[in-house]
Amino acid sequence: MATIPYTMISSSEGARRVPVIAMGTASESGIAGIETVAPSTLVEAIKMGYRHFDTTALYQTEKAVGEAIAQALRLGLIKSRSEIFITTKLWCNSTDRHLVLPAIKQSLKNLGVDYIDLYLIHWPLKLNLEKIKFPIPNECIAAIDIKAVWEGMEECQNLNLGLTKSIGVSNFSIKRIKEILSFAKIPPAVNQVEMNPLWQQKKLNGFCKENGVIITAYSPLGAVSNSTWGHNRVMECNFLQEIAQSRGKTVAQISLRWLYEQGVIIAVKSFNTERMKQNLDIFGWSLTEEELNKIDQIPQHRRVYLIGAMVIEHNNIMAEIDAELD
Repeated sequence: MATIPYTMISSSEGARRVPVIAMGTASESGIAGIETVAPSTLVEAIKMGYRHFDTTALYQTEKAVGEAIAQALRLGLIKSRSEIFITTKLWCNSTDRHLVLPAIKQSLKNLGVDYIDLYLIHWPLKLNLEKIKFPIPNECIAAIDIKAVWEGMEECQNLNLGLTKSIGVSNFSIKRIKEILSFAKIPPAVNQVEMNPLWQQKKLNGFCKENGVIITAYSPLGAVSNSTWGHNRVMECNFLQEIAQSRGKTVAQISLRWLYEQGVIIAVKSFNTERMKQNLDIFGWSLTEEELNKIDQIPQHRRVYLIGAMVIEHNNIMAEIDAELD
């Protein structure tokens, strides 16, 4: 079983450990409401050493994560719930002050646990529709009152309620994090964004480090298996292929190792047993300065924003966010 290193994030208990590798659970079918992640797959991940699971209300995988934890406890793979770190998120149809607490309580019910380790605002926008349908009408997409919503998030971390140990954001720009920091009683612990060698987020990562916010990198391999918004550019990158061949590693391992050396948490997803193992084999070795310089020179590709399984184009709100994350 692999041993995954930890980093530290702020929490209601002070500095708290979080495994630097998270197993992502998103899938196109899951977002469409069709279960694709079996608890048994996640139990196998726990056997391999995974101790951090990333989910959200949108993915329809919270129940599978909870069932896997319950099975792991019964099998003796873990001794207590505290050995597993759970990240889940507030979906955009609940980004109103009065809906935050009901949303996290529903996630707790889905997961079958007493607390969440890290609760994130999934996107800095609001969807005014009860159920996801595609295409999403532009008139159903609106800006959120971030101050009011953040107050709800802070209430979730309130020690008396104990619903989550830490709170944070996802897909937030420097401008929007600055806005939160200007009024927050509890600053965000994490900002989860797309990050990989072809979209390195240098400016955002630097800002977050300066302000004590840890980045979690999703789509670290370009979400290659996702036909809706994924791409092959990371896996087909000549720079990465050359480094991988010379080191006897896979392109995925080179990309994940590069992310680890940037000081971020990595949310990587594969339900293939062999690849799940390979994704953990990124420790005990490091990239050379020459290899890091090569990766630093890779041309950057602006990523595509998405809401659920739909790419949104020609939308003012999304265009604004896209520009801010540049």
